[in-house]
Parts: sequence; structure tokens; C-alpha cells
Amino acid sequence: MKKTMYFLLLAVFLMACNNETKREPSIKKEEAVQTEKVEASVYPEAITKVFNAHGGINNWKRMQTLVFTIAKPNGNEKVTKHLKTRAELIEATNYVQGFNGDTLWVKEKEGKEYRGNPKFYKGLMFYFYGMPFVLGDEGISYTTTEPLVFEGTTYPGILISYETGVGESSNDQYKIFYDAETGQMEWLAYTVTFGKTEANPDFHFIRYNNWQTVSGLVLPKSIDWYNYKDNLPTEKRNTVEFTNVMLSENAPEEMQFSMPEGAKHIE
Repeated sequence: MKKTMYFLLLAVFLMACNNETKREPSIKKEEAVQTEKVEASVYPEAITKVFNAHGGINNWKRMQTLVFTIAKPNGNEKVTKHLKTRAELIEATNYVQGFNGDTLWVKEKEGKEYRGNPKFYKGLMFYFYGMPFVLGDEGISYTTTEPLVFEGTTYPGILISYETGVGESSNDQYKIFYDAETGQMEWLAYTVTFGKTEANPDFHFIRYNNWQTVSGLVLPKSIDWYNYKDNLPTEKRNTVEFTNVMLSENAPEEMQFSMPEGAKHIE
């Protein structure tokens, strides 16, 4: 009888231990899911829907390095971006432009001349390419705006504006238009206020309808600039293609963003 009671108590004890062991991972999983929900709740529902359609804002924030090449008639342009510090390296046919988070510089290639505006171009193509995730940066406010109707299709809209002092042109405004069912981004409208003190009422339009999946995130494969009239797109003007895209959770080599010998420092 004593042996029977002993084995019975031992069996009960082992079952209790086994159940406790199985419960612990379940609790951790619930905590992880709750953390994801808390991070996502920082953003309004509409923009969160767009982020989720493209792989999730939390997945984007895990990335540290973005590299892509822009196909151009006069030679390709390679962009390397540190997603945390926003340091940048642009390697073009005529020049190399860099920004290490503090110093902006340009170095012309031998026998070539650079005639652009480095301060204006810094981060420009990255911003267009990093849609919609760059709209998850700090200092941004989101407001529902009138939908865009194009060729019989209605796209809900979100107006993006910036707090004073955010970026080089905090008066810039963006409108993102997305598929009502899937949440996928379809259009971007934007104003240009660089070098001006007042807001610009004219919106330019880019169509985003060609995507590729890189490291689980849906990013542009090409984008189409459109002509516009009365703040509405009319017909396609030109297409910009992106190739050799790479995303990584590892940080890029910092030295590549430093100003090399012979480069010109841009105030």
C-alpha cells in the first residue's frame, strides 16, 4: 500500500512539473505578441494597414543597411544607406557624394564635373525608395485626406506633415494613397519647399505599382513620375527602375561615409 501511494504521488508530481514546463514558452509568446501590438499602436490604423501590407514597420526598424542601384541613361547610381544614422553614400558616373551624419561632401571623378545640388539631393532618392516605411519616422503627423480617383479607381488617402525643424524642409507635405482592400501603397503626392520659407500648394505625383520583396519587405521595383494638373495626376512622364537591392540587419561600414581626400565639403 505504501509503495502504491508513493508511485501515485510521484506520478502527480511529474505531471505537475511537465505542465509547468510547457506553460512557460506560451507565456513568453503572449508577451512577445503584446510587445508587437504596443509598437504598432503608436501609428494610426490607416498607416499601420499600409505598413503591414508591405511587411510591417517593426521588421523595417530591425534593418540597418539598405543598398540599391538606380538605372539611369548616363550611368547607374548606387546608393548605400545607414538606416539608423541616415548616413549615405551615392556613387554615380561623374561623382561620389557622401554624408556621415554630420558632414556632407562631394568628390568629382577625374575629368568630370558635378552640377547638381548636393544638399537637395541628399537622401532624396532614398526617401522615394523607402516608401512607405520612411513615413514611420519620428516627428510626423497623420491626417485622413480626400481620396484620389484615377481611371475609375478610388484610393483612400493619408496626409503626412512634419513638426517644425524636422528634416531640411519641414514644410514639405506628402499624401499617400493606397488600395482600400489590401492596404498596398499605390500613389505618392508630395510638395517641394526646399529653400523656401512657405509651404508649396502644388503636389507632384509618383505611382507605385511595381513591387519586389526583399528580406520580407515589399519595396519598389520601379516608380512612375506623372505629369499633373490641378493637384491631380494626368499621364505618365518617366519611369525610374531600382536593381541590386539589399537589406541587412547588420550595420554598414562607417568609414565609407567619411569625406575622402580631394572631396569638397558642402556647408
